Amino acid sequence: MNAPATLLTPPAVDRDQRLLEAARAGDLDAFEGLVRRHQRKVYSLAWHGVREPMLAEEIAQDVFVQLHAALARIESAAHLGAWLRRTTSHRVIDTLRARRPARSLEEIAEPQAGATDADPLADRLVHRALARLAPRARLVVMLRYMDDLAPTEIAQTLDMSLNTVKSHLRRGLLVLRTRLQREARR
Repeated sequence: MNAPATLLTPPAVDRDQRLLEAARAGDLDAFEGLVRRHQRKVYSLAWHGVREPMLAEEIAQDVFVQLHAALARIESAAHLGAWLRRTTSHRVIDTLRARRPARSLEEIAEPQAGATDADPLADRLVHRALARLAPRARLVVMLRYMDDLAPTEIAQTLDMSLNTVKSHLRRGLLVLRTRLQREARR
């Protein structure tokens, strides 16, 4: 016999659902709770897309302003997570399009590796190679391997066909592999 759905729901999802319902009812403290629970994920996705802390903060702030305006349309905690990923991804793409001629991602200083990183050099090389990918390919690879989304979820998040997502993944990983092998030979 199947257990009721409420027994299988993780506590974090229940908490998000309660905060979402309260925020929809106008509770600003609940909305602040939602922001606090998701700000790191939104900022991280934005930062990995633009590689500039101030710009990533601005994108994250815009996403949460948009969230406040869209609260009535957010159906559930799961929908909230997908909505945040999709909106952040689109804002990153829009920002990169608008800034394309400004300067290359290679010129932007990388953050210092934390003490918990197993191999800071490898991490730096991967991030540098990832930064050189085209914006859409970079987002697809990040959503797949950093946010651990399935290709179908990425397709929904980015409004792409599944075949387009698979193509971006295949090409992106090929480019990453080639660049990392080239770096390893140096």
